[in-house]
Amino acid sequence: MAQLQIVGLSLLVTVVFMTCGWLISVMRRDASTVDPLWGLGFVLLAVVYAITGDGFAGRKALVAALVGIWGFRLAGYIVIRNWGKGEDYRYQAFRQRWGKRYWWVSFFQVFMLQGLLTWIIALSLMAAQSNRTPDHFAVFDILGAAVWCVGFFFEAVGDWHLARFRADPANEGKVMRSGLWAYTRHPNYFGEATMWWGLYLIAAGTRWGFWTIFSPILLTFMLLRVSGVALLEKAQVETKPKYREYVESTSVFIPWFPRKRNASSSDRSTTEQ
Repeated sequence: MAQLQIVGLSLLVTVVFMTCGWLISVMRRDASTVDPLWGLGFVLLAVVYAITGDGFAGRKALVAALVGIWGFRLAGYIVIRNWGKGEDYRYQAFRQRWGKRYWWVSFFQVFMLQGLLTWIIALSLMAAQSNRTPDHFAVFDILGAAVWCVGFFFEAVGDWHLARFRADPANEGKVMRSGLWAYTRHPNYFGEATMWWGLYLIAAGTRWGFWTIFSPILLTFMLLRVSGVALLEKAQVETKPKYREYVESTSVFIPWFPRKRNASSSDRSTTEQ
């Protein structure tokens, strides 16, 4: 299938997928349904590109496997984390602002917007799975997979540390400063960005795949400035006095050794992610 046709098909698949998610959110009266669709949307597109793309079969399988592992793990984690907690405060704010028009607003502002971002970022997957050259595993495939593994470690282990700490009622309202969280205030976001830079490296090793560099750049920008770090940092500083101390001692994104701090070990707890 020609790449232009693949682009059109993937856009259609994305619109249908997000529309189905929106319909479920209407029935459940909970727009938080969109959250686990983030990872699953990429999995779906990776499968579409693997089936329709003309690239090297081994590379198509590699990319589909990496995206599948990441997407299903993330979706499962989000579902378990949010189970029984009701609609996220962000969507509740939208609901209060728009009233009866909320569901139509959520269709475009929440579901379709996320779908569009997913589709744009996933174009690096299309490049990796649709280009025929090289027709074998190369250095960029190995390097990209290695970078992806580093990112997966930070996201998965960071989420695991966070989940274990949040499960202890004694840590309510505290600021986590142990494990990976001692080296970066957002190991999960750093991990997600790193994984997508790894996937981009795989794409960059194919003919013309380098042009999709906007994919990891856009994802990293979103995590740092839009829906990730910036949003959470503001909320944490406003609700947790100890968080300012954490900010002063710990790297915001890229892991690094913690600076001198005065907090005792009893102050270690969790940031809301």
